[in-house]
Amino acid sequence: MTQPTPSKRPLWTVAVLLLLGAAALWGASRLVWSAEQHDRGVRGVVLETHTGAQVQGALVPLAVLAVAGVAGAVATGGWPRRVLGVLLALAGLWACWLAVDGLSFGGFPAGTPGWQIFTGRGLALLGGILVLLGGLIATRKAGSMPRLGARYAAPSVKKTARDPDTELWEALSEGEDPTDR
Repeated sequence: MTQPTPSKRPLWTVAVLLLLGAAALWGASRLVWSAEQHDRGVRGVVLETHTGAQVQGALVPLAVLAVAGVAGAVATGGWPRRVLGVLLALAGLWACWLAVDGLSFGGFPAGTPGWQIFTGRGLALLGGILVLLGGLIATRKAGSMPRLGARYAAPSVKKTARDPDTELWEALSEGEDPTDR
């Protein structure tokens, strides 16, 4: 019984989900996440805004982890890919938690950019969900996704060439002089 040929679709799906999730997390780190009005004496009441990176410093590292997860998903297979998928799913859950942690649905003071706060946190939530889905798919479909080819694996048994010309070219590729035979 032969094994079915691995489909590239789940691997592409994981890569796209992780890259989109990383972009969303990075973008959310640049947007407004909180705003407060402070009385500054002579200057009056001043609105201070804080970005996602200032409020939740883990957004950018989670985005970097998601990008690294793409390389890990492509380079690994089997159990290492499943472990990577679980790690990415946990990172996605963490990003979702960071997005909703401290979110207030109450009224904002006048002049507070409420829609900007919800946009920044919503983008982080979307990024977390995308990374979570990428990790779950990588875990579930780890066996059916293609691995790096045998070209990148350490040679265990030397192949025998079928054609004499091919044998000469392989000898040249390995650094041998085929004319010394």
